Amino acid sequence: MVRGDKEVDLPVPNAAQTEKTDVVLIGAGIMSATLGALLRQLQPDWSITLFERLDAAAPESSDPWNNAGTGHSALCELNYSPQKPDGSVDVSKAIDINERFQVSRQFWAYAVQNGVLGDPSGFINPIPHVSFVHGADDVQYLRKRYEALSRHPLFEGMEYIDDPAEFTRRLPLMARGRDFSDPVALNWTDYGTDIDFGSLTKELLAYLGASGAELAFGNEVRNLTKQSDGSWLVKVRNTRTRQIRTLRSKFVFVGAGGGALPLLQKSGIKEIAGFGGFPVSGQFLRCTNPELTTQHNAKVYGKAAVGAPPMSVPHLDTRVINGRPGLLFGPYAGWTPKFLKDGKNSDLFKSVRPGNVSPMLGVGLTEMSLVKYLVSELLKSESGKVYSMGEFVPRADGHDWELITAGQRVQIIRRKGIGGVLELGTAVIAAEDGTIAGLLGASPGASTCVSAMMDVLQRCFPREYAQWTPKLKEMVPSLGVKLSENQPLFHEVWEWTSKALNLTDVKVNTPGPAGVAANA
Repeated sequence: MVRGDKEVDLPVPNAAQTEKTDVVLIGAGIMSATLGALLRQLQPDWSITLFERLDAAAPESSDPWNNAGTGHSALCELNYSPQKPDGSVDVSKAIDINERFQVSRQFWAYAVQNGVLGDPSGFINPIPHVSFVHGADDVQYLRKRYEALSRHPLFEGMEYIDDPAEFTRRLPLMARGRDFSDPVALNWTDYGTDIDFGSLTKELLAYLGASGAELAFGNEVRNLTKQSDGSWLVKVRNTRTRQIRTLRSKFVFVGAGGGALPLLQKSGIKEIAGFGGFPVSGQFLRCTNPELTTQHNAKVYGKAAVGAPPMSVPHLDTRVINGRPGLLFGPYAGWTPKFLKDGKNSDLFKSVRPGNVSPMLGVGLTEMSLVKYLVSELLKSESGKVYSMGEFVPRADGHDWELITAGQRVQIIRRKGIGGVLELGTAVIAAEDGTIAGLLGASPGASTCVSAMMDVLQRCFPREYAQWTPKLKEMVPSLGVKLSENQPLFHEVWEWTSKALNLTDVKVNTPGPAGVAANA
């Protein structure tokens, strides 16, 4: 009940007061939307109820201006292909992430062809993905990266470019005013994509709602309590009326972005013990001036500065949102104790538990480079941010760019030994009995949403999963097969998804030595 402005906990409601549902999804982002759509296809008779604290779909990290929309497939992100001490390049993580992105492409293609999603141009568009470096050492590294990836089935058609004239032809905005006495190099892939995860999320949720699921916006899940029969009692508060609602659900998925950690902690499952979160906010410079947007048509990723964390990788991205092109440059990191962009300053402190104190303190002592990076970013003025963009846009003019705040990210802190480590990535946390699961972390995040939710299905519904397999293979034909080890299947799947997603006009260059566009 509610007394004044304060919520007062009620005794556990009796059966007559408690609603029942088969599945509760928490958060209206890409993860919950994807899982809901998969379950509706697999088990159309199950009841699904989704709760979102805010009044809109995809309001946090899935919002298109809150992420770079890269469709992380490791085509351009250099932090997924690090150089080893012996000078060689480790591409194992790049291959794994690309594999998982291919799973997303397949489901989206199936969804378009089967009426789950509408016109694919509303959420996915072709855009080149480009890795960019300068300086002799980094140029040598990029050449090695190209040699390691270009002949791999998933990275066919990648080009290596180090000729200033070709650089200028392809990236005029980045070339104007550049001193080419400092050598430059590019890894260029034509068949990358720009993805509006906000639009994609909204379409998936619209499908869920039309198919009978309840979508309850403006409703905050306040508590999760395990019942003796294995079900979960889900306590929800309406943010406008402050009325309390209680549901009993057989399965709960916590896809609440930065809000997932506190809710999983409230659930009391042992699997969340030892996990903590480190919030990092981000800012981007945004440009919608047609004079500039027409001079840059690519997603260009560079290398993080020496001593800076992988999350700081600078990039100049073309975005297509609501059919209009724009440019984003960043990220510029900030810090706040909030776990969500619309969160509370108490979020970080409330997440501290006896089981994660040691990992969180350990990270605080060992991640001094991150601390120094954050301090330097916080001290940087807006004009300083524009100046630092000069590495990508030598003649950047602050009048053409506006500073915007992007989505809040909560990096995973995981127990390791007596301390902890800070991880860049995502992790599915699931109870041993499969009745509850949630997702922690950030990149590659949304891009691998289908793969992550397939993992949830397999771990949480082992008996049903065997029965679902034929349908799952219809949605994702490569299920259970590594496309990196089956080139004919990869080509077949690629052709199908490209056609279904209207990406067939993208030029794919000849792989191998012919893919070297220029070698000055």
